[in-house]
Amino acid sequence: MEVLRPQLVRIGGRIYRKNPIQEQTYQHEEDEDFYQGFVECAEEPCDAYEVVQTQQGFRCTVKAPSLLYKHIVGKRGDTRKKLEVETKTSISIPKPGQEGEIVITGQHRSGVISARTRIDVLLLTFRRKQPFTHFLAFFLNEVEVQERFLKFQEEVLEKCSMDHGVDSTIFQNPKKLHLTIGMLVLLSEQEIQQTCEMLQQCKEEFIDDISGGKPLEVEMAGIEYMNDDPGMVDVLYAKVHMKDGSNRLQELVDRVLERFQASGLIVKEWNSVKLHATVMNTLFRKDPNAEGRYNLYTADGKYIFKERESFDGRNILKLFENFYFGTLKLNSIHISQRFTIDSFGNYASCGQIDFS
Repeated sequence: MEVLRPQLVRIGGRIYRKNPIQEQTYQHEEDEDFYQGFVECAEEPCDAYEVVQTQQGFRCTVKAPSLLYKHIVGKRGDTRKKLEVETKTSISIPKPGQEGEIVITGQHRSGVISARTRIDVLLLTFRRKQPFTHFLAFFLNEVEVQERFLKFQEEVLEKCSMDHGVDSTIFQNPKKLHLTIGMLVLLSEQEIQQTCEMLQQCKEEFIDDISGGKPLEVEMAGIEYMNDDPGMVDVLYAKVHMKDGSNRLQELVDRVLERFQASGLIVKEWNSVKLHATVMNTLFRKDPNAEGRYNLYTADGKYIFKERESFDGRNILKLFENFYFGTLKLNSIHISQRFTIDSFGNYASCGQIDFS
């Protein structure tokens, strides 16, 4: 991280600088004094926080899933103690496994706000280290598309199996074909419910207008690769576009992404959704349940290195550049849970909205 161009963290409409720390030297999150030197925090009042005046001083609450409490407590309670001393506050945190609110109290409003801001930054940082649990997606597993996908797989193996790295293990499961809008970290039932409510708000505010209250008719046709070398491909995907040639699908998913990014439920990485349906992925070679680039961290925040053997996609791209997978009617956006399947072999859905 460059000192003159530090990472910025947006919280409650305000932007804070994340100071450089040597994260790579830590062996385990429980052994970290992560808080030290972490955040430059504003002391002035912030209207984004609700601070209540009481007879004893001031009070502010923070909602957070219990899984993240330990990062505020720290090893032997050191992080909480440091926060309390530096901000002159008292911080009450529910016991492990118990859902509730973190309560900050203090004699001075500015101290309570300072503690709240620092806690928010810690929560956001460790949330970003959690593996993704869910994703927003359209399912692309209609019968016609599944059959055409299996035909694509059959023809690729027939004509290109001699190319380096091309074999049956790197093809997507046809029942799991999907179009991802964004990845989510949902750590409690309350956060799942919040996501359902946010999706419903999107439907009422703009999805119905864009879709006209009808399914979006799309075509899945043509293939492309993710990286810049067709001779060393890790992900090959099918392109998805509106059948009528309009930009409605792209507009819809971009606005959903924007709304979820603004709410903090999706971390902002891109300004636009790349419409694609993965059909081949080298991570499947060793793990049929792998899910692309999203297997980056374990549950305790440790980085996972996924060694993968790329394949030579030049002949596939030449022979199947315009392969037609079929037409679909996209009528639902699902909140899908990773690493789970339903009775149809697709990702289990814990919520959805329908266009019609």
